[in-house]
Amino acid sequence: MQQIVAGVAAVENRIHSFFHNQGLGLFLRQSNIRKEKGVCLDTLFQFMLALAFTGKNLFRLIESADTPEGIGKDTVYRLLNSITANWRRFLLLLSARVIVQRLLPLTDETTTKVLIADDTLYSRDRSKCVELLARVHDHNTGRFMRGFRMLTLGWSDGNSFVPMALSMLSSAKEKNRLAPMHDGIDKRTNGYKRRQESMRKSTDVLVDMVSLVMTAGTKAQPLLLDSWFAFPATIRRIKALGMHTVCMLKDTGKVTYEMQGWPLSLKELYKSVRKRCGRAKVLAEVLVTIGSADQGIPVPAKIVFVRDRNSKRWLALLSTDTTLTAEEIIKLYRRRWDIEVFFKMAKSFLNLAKEFQSRSFDALIAHATLVCCRYIMLELAKRENADPRTLGSLFHAVCDEMRQIVYTEALALLLKLLEETLNSVIGLCKEQVKQLIERFVETLPAIFRERLLLLTQ
Repeated sequence: MQQIVAGVAAVENRIHSFFHNQGLGLFLRQSNIRKEKGVCLDTLFQFMLALAFTGKNLFRLIESADTPEGIGKDTVYRLLNSITANWRRFLLLLSARVIVQRLLPLTDETTTKVLIADDTLYSRDRSKCVELLARVHDHNTGRFMRGFRMLTLGWSDGNSFVPMALSMLSSAKEKNRLAPMHDGIDKRTNGYKRRQESMRKSTDVLVDMVSLVMTAGTKAQPLLLDSWFAFPATIRRIKALGMHTVCMLKDTGKVTYEMQGWPLSLKELYKSVRKRCGRAKVLAEVLVTIGSADQGIPVPAKIVFVRDRNSKRWLALLSTDTTLTAEEIIKLYRRRWDIEVFFKMAKSFLNLAKEFQSRSFDALIAHATLVCCRYIMLELAKRENADPRTLGSLFHAVCDEMRQIVYTEALALLLKLLEETLNSVIGLCKEQVKQLIERFVETLPAIFRERLLLLTQ
């Protein structure tokens, strides 16, 4: 019995273990995320991290008896709305630690590690007064919707994807912004800088994010991009940072690539090269230049034309690393799908854009970072435990685990009360009480008995 009670007192769920093992408390303080008084910051952040796994919204969870003392709705929103918090630094510190200390030791040195960048719609379609709300284009539906574009840059080794930096983009065009930035914001704060960043072009923000992530020591090369970012000017700027690019190209007719001194559009380039015979997957490959660097040196690139299996058309991939073969370029680009899995998981399971309804731009950044933390936790659990389950299955497993901890603690409390009653009222000796409780535990249903016995191990 004493072992059971002691085990319950020491029990830690997956979220608590993740928080302490990865040093999130230290990273919060290093990122200027603090509380002046009241409930401990560590307790509050763990509460917010666990919210998506409880099956309740913030209001219902605060109303329940499971909420730690001192946590209320105002407590949560004050942290989310903090204008001084540096959430970008926090996410970079966390992701770099997980990659360098946990994932790289599990990855073969010969495995290519890559960076992946893409954006997704952060929908606030029913909102009107959210700070910097804009009309943004949804690539999936082809429609303009109210909300933001969440530009994300992450690391992948082919098995795990870790988001490392994100930016919530409004619109660079003032006519597309439906709500202005709040007045009176201190220009020295992190919140002001993120607001200014949201009104820049996505390609400019992407280059800055790549430059930042390259300082984290994650040993990633190259950067994988979708066709929305595959412009020669952007690729040249990324190459100037020392990062190669592999990306899909789209034929706009306005972008040209120089081959043997002739500027050609992608369609003209395809017509001018010799194709492989038969039903080859790789139709052709050609060396081109995509303009010149700052010193006037031409930037070489390799374009690979592949057969589109869904139609009779072709697709084009570009790599600034001309030493890669066509097959290697195709194999690397396949990994870009990892970030699409992250977006799907974040929206369907981790409550991206659904959990909090604040109008503050700071809260949007904080919430998106919180979602990234949850995803990193699930990815780490899947990788370290060699878990064959999908991330969706792991999400539900964490939800079940949190409910089981509540049931087990309640059972252990009942056993403790029973022990005290037998000692004080009936006056049995400790050995007799121990035998009675052990006999009682043996008569419990198997599901409860197993949970109690696990705590004694």
